[in-house]
Amino acid sequence: MTLLDEIQQGETKTLEFKKTLPTVADLAKTIIAFANTSGGKLIIGVNDNREIIGLDDNEIFAIQDKIASIIYDRCYPNILPEIYTANIEGRLILIIEIFRGNLLPYYLKQDGKNNGTYIRIGATNRKAEFENILELERHRSNISFDEEINYETEFDTLDLTPIKSKFAAIGKVCDSNKLKNLKLLKEENGKTYPSNALLILLGKFEHVTIKCSRFKGKTMSVFLDKKEYSGDLFTQLENAENFIKNHIHLRGEINGLQRIDTYEIPIVAIREALVNAVVHRDYSNKGRDIKVGVSDDIVNIVSPGGLPHAITEQNLTQGRSEIRNRGIAGVLKALNYIEQWGTGIKRIKSSCIQHGLQEPDIKETGDFVDVALYRQFI
Repeated sequence: MTLLDEIQQGETKTLEFKKTLPTVADLAKTIIAFANTSGGKLIIGVNDNREIIGLDDNEIFAIQDKIASIIYDRCYPNILPEIYTANIEGRLILIIEIFRGNLLPYYLKQDGKNNGTYIRIGATNRKAEFENILELERHRSNISFDEEINYETEFDTLDLTPIKSKFAAIGKVCDSNKLKNLKLLKEENGKTYPSNALLILLGKFEHVTIKCSRFKGKTMSVFLDKKEYSGDLFTQLENAENFIKNHIHLRGEINGLQRIDTYEIPIVAIREALVNAVVHRDYSNKGRDIKVGVSDDIVNIVSPGGLPHAITEQNLTQGRSEIRNRGIAGVLKALNYIEQWGTGIKRIKSSCIQHGLQEPDIKETGDFVDVALYRQFI
């Protein structure tokens, strides 16, 4: 994709336009937000209508020097941008390209980490909440929330039946060594603790639920059916899948002497979308849950947390994989819920297209990921 193509698509999580050099505060916030999220480009010389206005050739070097000084003086830890020009349609624009940093979180020096950390949500910069800062610090330490030890729960009080029965069903033993290898069980100072992943899988967190709704018509104004599923994660997945199957059409085809029944949406697409939702949702945020909505024309599966920071909508379908919850993902992979890393999105889309359906939409909307599976055949 050329730079002009990017501009014509408009502002995104990784792209922002400014007609002229922004204020010192706005520039620093954008740079920090890019560095904390997925990287990005701030293009100066393009207005909000995606029109290339350009900059005065005689001012370019002065602007570059000023930008470099602002970033050095205002941002901490140090951020090393790439600042360069491009000539498009005979007009000169300036690009500040920022890559996602390794020294997370980045913040405004004068405001400190707690008040000066910014992240990118959609096409806007947002001040990071305390939970966001903790997540950035986990990224810096290369650990996910679900891998962390949970000191509040005694391991001996947990009923491991849901996990052990799933492994037994595929002929595998799930003993203490297996739990340690899967990062569900951890030892510290001679004591055994569960990880957050184990508690999530067992359904011990109140906010770990899947809420399912069937709406009347093509809007979300009138409910025809509502269910909320809690308990262990395996049962939640099964119940959510059954809810969807109960509210979409089943068609029958005669093949020789046999009748073959198939759902209007491929089951593989439904399962992949649900598994992706539980693997990638943000469990550290206790105020939100996964939502499944079925209307006359679409099935939506919405997961809180947005895309993992290094992933964008542009590279989502290219097989790139970054897992937000590695403990949960490891268990689901061992239990064959996940076939191969980085193939789920492609499988969702290809199965629906082969089924004669419109290609599903997978979008990052704010800090949610919305998977839309279309019901109408094309």
